[in-house]
Amino acid sequence: MSVTRIQLLTFLNNLLKPDNIKDYCPNGLQVEGKQTISKLVTGVTASQALIDHAVSINADAILVHHGYFWKGEDPCITGMKKKRFAALLTNDINLFAYHLPIDIHSELGNNAQLAKLLDIVDVMPLEENNPNCVVMRGRFADGIKPEELTDKIFQQLGRAPLHEPALKKQINTIAWCSGGGQNYIQQAAELGIDAYLTGEVSEQTIHTAREMNIHFYAAGHHATERYGAKAVGEHIQNELGIESVFVDIPNPA
Repeated sequence: MSVTRIQLLTFLNNLLKPDNIKDYCPNGLQVEGKQTISKLVTGVTASQALIDHAVSINADAILVHHGYFWKGEDPCITGMKKKRFAALLTNDINLFAYHLPIDIHSELGNNAQLAKLLDIVDVMPLEENNPNCVVMRGRFADGIKPEELTDKIFQQLGRAPLHEPALKKQINTIAWCSGGGQNYIQQAAELGIDAYLTGEVSEQTIHTAREMNIHFYAAGHHATERYGAKAVGEHIQNELGIESVFVDIPNPA
């Protein structure tokens, strides 16, 4: 089974709706490859290791959360970037990249997948009436002890999180944002939410957590963003019939 490059691009754009959100990079087809696609590799970042794996299994396209051409990035194709582009172009591999659209998709996105993994219910945007909000909120049906949430994160994400505890002995409500969403902790605390989970931590995040009495968990940028691209790839395989292979390139960040 195969699809054309344009068919896959159209499917992804209809699914992820990149035109509805302001982003830090172009979403969609970033590097054009072969016309016909029968095997797709998905991953978090378009690193050399991911590209090399795609080449090794004769993939026709790659779909990632972190692609290229970020705002403020040096546009020159030299050094590391030249090697990546050379590998893609020499092997005629398409590169599709969707950043925030893969974070916020209501069923397949990174945030939605985290909710499923951690058994969070009543999921909704942190900002009411903003479907494109990058931060979600929800609750644990029966509540959860802070140390139990630490264990659950480790079991489900395969990484022990940094936990800055609050005075609250039980967590009923939680807000979260995959990746580098630590700056939203104050917004969550102001809404009276018990815990906030994201991938990264900054120095000031800890002070905010302590002073606003909110449990804070940093579970890793990569660890919290492994699931969206994988879920989108599986959806493509189910809907379009082409093979999708998720490749996890380990990253402790």
